[in-house]
Amino acid sequence: MAAASATRWAVGLGPPRLGRPATGALSHVKPVIRETLRTLRETHPGWGPQTLRLELSKALGCKVETLPSRARIAAWLHEAQLTRGYQRHTTLEEPSAPRRPTTPHEEWELDAQGVQPVQGVGAVTLINVADGYSRLKVESWGCIGCRKPTTADYQLACRRAFLRYGRPQRISLDHDTVFYDSNCASPFPSRLHLWLLALGIEVVFITQPPPTAHATIERTHQLLTQQALAGQTFGAAQAMQPALDARREFLNTEYPSRTWQGRPPLTACPQAQHSLRSYTPETEIALLDLSRIYAYLARQHWFRQVSQQGQFSLGGYIYHLEATWARQTIELTFDPDTQEFVCTSADGQRTHRLPAQGLRQQDLVGELPPWDKLPVYQRRLPLTPATVREDVLYQDQTGMIL
Repeated sequence: MAAASATRWAVGLGPPRLGRPATGALSHVKPVIRETLRTLRETHPGWGPQTLRLELSKALGCKVETLPSRARIAAWLHEAQLTRGYQRHTTLEEPSAPRRPTTPHEEWELDAQGVQPVQGVGAVTLINVADGYSRLKVESWGCIGCRKPTTADYQLACRRAFLRYGRPQRISLDHDTVFYDSNCASPFPSRLHLWLLALGIEVVFITQPPPTAHATIERTHQLLTQQALAGQTFGAAQAMQPALDARREFLNTEYPSRTWQGRPPLTACPQAQHSLRSYTPETEIALLDLSRIYAYLARQHWFRQVSQQGQFSLGGYIYHLEATWARQTIELTFDPDTQEFVCTSADGQRTHRLPAQGLRQQDLVGELPPWDKLPVYQRRLPLTPATVREDVLYQDQTGMIL
């Protein structure tokens, strides 16, 4: 009998201990239940109340029915500040302009087509850009040996397009992770997004999946593939891009467009020849107006969960707070005058300022070649992807010979 009684006391099912009773959601249960719950939760922070109840019965060797309900365990977790940190949702601000363009270069659609095999080249992903009003095929850049284009790839495609047709008023994007932080409930603008803003180009995101949205660029994917790549074999990878450029020019100047009753886009809409918003790579730094970014960020706010080490991530950069901020959900705002992020605690009683990272012109331009300091040297072989992108942009510049 004494052994059985000791067992019941060990699992917390015997008589209560002497002293002042606990208060709160689980005040009526034995301390061992609360202590075991705390241990289970801290060891497995992903377990919810239902899982904790089942595991608690195993740990204590008792039936589930004798334990507190799922709701009482959830209430206790909240009281003990052991609930999982859920990020509050925010969305990125977008322009209120009408989504249907009414003039050339008012809105470009930018997207990458899925990877496809090309004879003599290998795996290719096309980055295409199309004008939503004139149906002009603005750019088609083939990323060789690439299954998922990077920010540098998209910047190169945009720079080639800007050189030829000028800068648009806005660019429409989907929710690919290069464009949009889809994995975060409170997304921060990507580097590509910030770069476009600094160049005076607004960014909008589609709200419906293709082809309901981005119908123009989806048709462009199919047309460029059929016109330039289907059934073709290239003797060298370098031969593919000139073929793409030639077919894109054909589609713009000769191929009949249904939108324009059988006339090519540039014949039916000659004003699409240029947006009248100039761009050259050597003037890009001067065109980048950081005040546009500051004003945009100042109208936003974000929520982040601080780690046990007092860190949080924003825009791909790690920020450090004191240990007293650990495991808290903080609200972040941006001060355009000091270029700092203001961290505010959940109760609104504490604030802390941190200098913003990644907002310098050098951070935004990425691989932009140093146009003002062109050295004379021989490229080291084999060429890296970054070197290839740099050479392509050099050659696209009028009058440049490599």
